[in-house]
Amino acid sequence: MRYWLMKSEPDEFSIDDLVRAGRKGAPWTGVRNYQARNFMRDEMRVGDGVLFYHSSCPEPGIAGLAEVSRAAYPDQTQFDRKSEYFDAKATRDDPRWVHVDVRIVAKTRLLPLAELRARRELASMRILQRGNRLSITPVTAAEWEFVTGELLKR
Repeated sequence: MRYWLMKSEPDEFSIDDLVRAGRKGAPWTGVRNYQARNFMRDEMRVGDGVLFYHSSCPEPGIAGLAEVSRAAYPDQTQFDRKSEYFDAKATRDDPRWVHVDVRIVAKTRLLPLAELRARRELASMRILQRGNRLSITPVTAAEWEFVTGELLKR
């Protein structure tokens, strides 16, 4: 089992949207970064843990826990000319972009970015590294244990 942090802008798709999706979960569409795509395609597996992170908002931070519920498959938005994620170079025979499905495990208190930065136990966490802009990053088992402990203790 692996662990991931997945960022989403709450005005586009929030933890509440994932809660509404229920046990079925929802596709994590629109990723257009090759490294993040490769994480989904090559490394994510059903059952992997996810820290659901709200980004580009007044108070960014971890808003809940989720899990990968379906392995990578072609992201249909790449074929939709009306989508902001349309990719003219992608074909159904040779798709360029994939996504996984994610389902809610628990909506938690918000663990703000400032609080993450203040914890020496998380000093090496990828999201906290200068210049990191990836929407999906791996999380170590130690980071997962620490963060989930912080989220669930209140």
